[in-house]
Amino acid sequence: MSGTLVLVRHGQSDWNLKNLFTGWKDPDLTELGIQEANAGGAALAEYGIKFDVAYTSALVRAQNTLKLILDKVGQPDLETIRDQALNERDYGDLSGLNKDDARAKWGEEQVHIWRRSYDVPPPGGESLRDTGARVWPYYLTEILPRVLRGEKVLVAAHGNSLRSLVMVLDKLSKEGVLALNLATGVPMVYKLNADSTVASKEVLGDMSGAH
Repeated sequence: MSGTLVLVRHGQSDWNLKNLFTGWKDPDLTELGIQEANAGGAALAEYGIKFDVAYTSALVRAQNTLKLILDKVGQPDLETIRDQALNERDYGDLSGLNKDDARAKWGEEQVHIWRRSYDVPPPGGESLRDTGARVWPYYLTEILPRVLRGEKVLVAAHGNSLRSLVMVLDKLSKEGVLALNLATGVPMVYKLNADSTVASKEVLGDMSGAH
């Protein structure tokens, strides 16, 4: 058995609360987001895991989620690597817009396509496939080798950067990944085989029962 990979989506951000497209913009966590990150950290502490390294994005909402989790697991000084390869999908011209305003401007159907298609990017932004095109190489060259050496690796990132990773790990189709919604602050614990396939997956503190 090789190592363990833990993925956590950041807690609620200020712009999530305001129903704004966020992308590469950099709002911080809300009070609820802080609670979600602390709850995720508490679940990992109860699970009893100690990490060898952590990865996060260049955005403060993911970095602060990671910091809160590391405090909870008693590893505040853990080696942490930040890289924009793990950033949220870039929403381009939609960034900073209220989702209802975007629908009023471009139409319900068009905004739905941008949000929920696999390979249609919003103007000036990235599709989910584009996001995966930067997340996957980073995972394969930087993160996966450490897991395969037997290390325990924590990744705190974003809904779409993590969806593109889960798509590969869980062998989801393009249609399957579109239906995937990741809960904020809920750790997903993957144990990997030596050939990098998934031996097991556990969702900690998952209230929906969906694994």
